[in-house]
Amino acid sequence: QAYRYRPRINALAKKARTPEGLTPAEKEEQNALRTEYRQSVVGNLKGQLNNTVVIRPDGSSYRPAGRYRAD
Repeated sequence: QAYRYRPRINALAKKARTPEGLTPAEKEEQNALRTEYRQSVVGNLKGQLNNTVVIRPDGSSYRPAGRYRAD
């Protein structure tokens, strides 16, 4: 789901590099979108880590002890 934020984040970043820059409302929107994007990426990573299984050379497998909660 993180991909849905990227077009708007990129558009705001591009506008921020122009001479007129961003309005205060756009800066707030940019910060909010970046925060949501980061939370989405971290949540996805935690989900992947929670489903990771390590396979030993002898063929046995285990899940790593550190479990990550997707808050």
